[in-house]
Amino acid sequence: MEQKRLQKYAELIVQCGLNVQKGQDVIIRCGLDQPDFVALTVEECYKRGARKVKVEWSYMPVSKIHYNYRSLETLSEVTDIEKAEWQDKVDKLTCLLWLDSDDPDGLNGTDSEKISKANIARYPVIKPFRDALENKYQWCIAAVPGKEWAEKIYPELPWEDAVEELWKNILNCSRVDDEPIKAWENHNKNLAKRCKFLNDYKFEKLEYKSSNGTDFTVGLNPMGIFLGGGEYTLGSNIYYNPNIPSEEVFTTPQRGIADGKVVSTKPLSYQGKLIENFWMRFENGKVVEVYAERNQDLLEKMVSMDEGAAYLGECALIAYDSPINNTGVLFYNTLFDENASCHLALGRGFNNCLENYENYTVEECEKLGVNSSMIHVDFMIGSPDMDIVGITKDGKRVQIFKNGNWAI
Repeated sequence: MEQKRLQKYAELIVQCGLNVQKGQDVIIRCGLDQPDFVALTVEECYKRGARKVKVEWSYMPVSKIHYNYRSLETLSEVTDIEKAEWQDKVDKLTCLLWLDSDDPDGLNGTDSEKISKANIARYPVIKPFRDALENKYQWCIAAVPGKEWAEKIYPELPWEDAVEELWKNILNCSRVDDEPIKAWENHNKNLAKRCKFLNDYKFEKLEYKSSNGTDFTVGLNPMGIFLGGGEYTLGSNIYYNPNIPSEEVFTTPQRGIADGKVVSTKPLSYQGKLIENFWMRFENGKVVEVYAERNQDLLEKMVSMDEGAAYLGECALIAYDSPINNTGVLFYNTLFDENASCHLALGRGFNNCLENYENYTVEECEKLGVNSSMIHVDFMIGSPDMDIVGITKDGKRVQIFKNGNWAI
């Protein structure tokens, strides 16, 4: 891949994604797949004034060995050192960058139940730190190609060519052109216009219908707002983009109001395994039935991770005619596939999708209807014939999506 274009991508992630400020610390989490690009990103953080940049490397085959050989007790442990590291993030509001390159099937052969039980045991210890960080720090998820990931998408190509092709698609979907930062400024403005239209209507419900079997209604929070693109940190008011790429306009629904069936239109990579051809049925806001042709047991475990895992935390609207979907590529990666078309998310909701959320504690936001959970898992439901209607409090019906795309 052309070095000049990779440099622009690193600049985009650090300046527009994280928006690193002078004197801030940065943590970069990444695999071993693209060390040269990681080095570019580290240097760009320092150029932006970072005080210290720490790289946390990982390697999925080693993670798989840990999961297979460690006891449940050991996997469940949150050490004093780990707690101190969490507290350090809270104290310093450290910027956090994930450079995702994982193999979508990389944890096949591990015990899903053991992993789930370990995560459940760890969650109560980690939750107070996460709550203390909520909306107060800059974070960003972006992607770089991994060999196994590229081979999954392009099995017909030699792996070197597959990686190169994946690089091209990542950069194109991320708007890395001659002036990527300017392109993102314009993109954020367009997303803000969509949000304003939806917020002005104050919809009470969204109604989804598609010929694949999706027939679903979800209630929206009466204090809820739609967001999209960049966000501001709470307190320091720093503007950043948490996802590169991103095409979504999203909100947090009202916990307990969702009924009907939703059919997924793309596979879901969860805990390093693929859940394929699945659907869920909701009653009174909660998943009461699931089906999957592949890894149904993992899907069942996912929606039972805790009380909130079976409730919705997000409704996201993305045109089927999106830049990512128009690549014709199934990425097997949530960052890209969730931004290809409309999606929902099970689990944790977003407090900043409430008006004046800064005036409420985390606990108060939950009482106002924001779902709480240890998970937040996006799954795709957008289809070429999906219709979405917004219903106002006085019963007015407004066509938001027609045949998979915006009708406004």
